[in-house]
Amino acid sequence: MAQKIRVLVVDDSALTRQVLVSALSSADDIEVIGTAPDPYVARDKIKELEPDVITLDVEMPRMDGLTFLEKLMRGHPMPVVMVSTLTEKGSATTLRALELGAVDFVAKPTFDVRKNLALVAQDVVEKVRVARFAHVRTPFDLGSVRRLPQVTHGALPETTDKIIAVGASTGGTEALKVFLTAMPPDAPGIVITQHMPQLFTKQFAERLNTLCAIEVKEAETGDRVRTGRALIAPGNFHMKVERQGGYYRVAVVEGETVNGHRPSVDVMFDSLAEHAGKNCVGVIMTGMGNDGAKGLLNLKQKGSRTVAQDEATCVVFGMPRVAIQLGAADLVLPIDRMAEAALAFARGGAVKPPSSAPTK
Repeated sequence: MAQKIRVLVVDDSALTRQVLVSALSSADDIEVIGTAPDPYVARDKIKELEPDVITLDVEMPRMDGLTFLEKLMRGHPMPVVMVSTLTEKGSATTLRALELGAVDFVAKPTFDVRKNLALVAQDVVEKVRVARFAHVRTPFDLGSVRRLPQVTHGALPETTDKIIAVGASTGGTEALKVFLTAMPPDAPGIVITQHMPQLFTKQFAERLNTLCAIEVKEAETGDRVRTGRALIAPGNFHMKVERQGGYYRVAVVEGETVNGHRPSVDVMFDSLAEHAGKNCVGVIMTGMGNDGAKGLLNLKQKGSRTVAQDEATCVVFGMPRVAIQLGAADLVLPIDRMAEAALAFARGGAVKPPSSAPTK
C-alpha cells in the first residue's frame, strides 16, 4: 500500500482548519498529521512531524503567511499550497507567494466560509496531491534573464504576421515571468492562457507589465494581437484568436469548462490552428493534467512550430509530458531557453535543439 501524503494545515481560523482537515481526511491517500493556528506553532510542528505538504493561510496573527513562507523556503524548502481570499488584495498577495516558492494556491471564499469551502474541497485535495511531487524551487533571479535583441527600430508596426501562443498551469506564473521578461519590445504578438481564477489574472498581467519590455494586459474581446503586446486570458473565460482582415483579434467567451478548465489552453490553441496555422508558434509550459497537449498537436499538424518545457525546469511535468508523448513538440527546452526558441521560430530562423530533444 502506498504511503499517505502527510499534511500540516496552518490557519488562524478554527473553522477553516476544521473544513480543510475534513476535506483532506476524506481522501484515502492523504493523512492530516497536525494543525497550527500560526507560523510559530507551525515551525515547531514542521520540525516535529516532518510533513510532506503544508497548507498555509496568507493572513495570520503574529507573523503573516508571506513572511513565514519566505523564511521556510530559505531554511527548509518544502511543498506549500497557499489558502488565499478571492479578493484583489488576496490575489496580489498570492502572486507574491508563488514568487517566493509556493507550489499553488486555493482561493478561499470571503462569505459563508463553511458552505463555500466545502465546494473547493476537491480542489484542495487535488492541489495537495500535485504539490507532494512538485519540484520545489527557489525564486528565479530575473536579473539573470537576458533580454533578446530587438530587430525593429523606430515605431512598432500595428500588425503582427506571427503569433506566439503559450499555455501554462501550476508553476506557470514564474515560468511566464522568465519567458516574457526575455522578450524585446518588437516581439511578435503573444497570447497566453494560464489557469487562474478571476481577479488573479488581472493582477498577474499588471505585475508582468511593470517587469517586461512588452505590454502585458488581461485580454478583452476585440483586443488586437500586435507586435510588442502579450494578452492573458481572463480567469473564468476562454480566449480565442480570430482573423479579421489584416489583423488578429481575441474573443473572450464563456462556455463549458474544457479539460476541467476555463480558460482552457486547448480552446486557445485550437482557435489558432484554425485561423493562424503556420503563422503561429505554440508553447506549452509547466502544469498538471493534459490541457493544451492535443491543441499543441493540432497546431503542429497545421504547420506551427512548437516548444515544450523540459521536466527539469517544470514545477509539475504534466501538460508538457502529455504533449511530448503525443509527438506535439518540435523542441523540448529548459525555461530559460524557451523565449529564444519561440522568437527564432517566429522570425523564421533555426533553433539548435539539445541532443536529447525531439526535432521536427
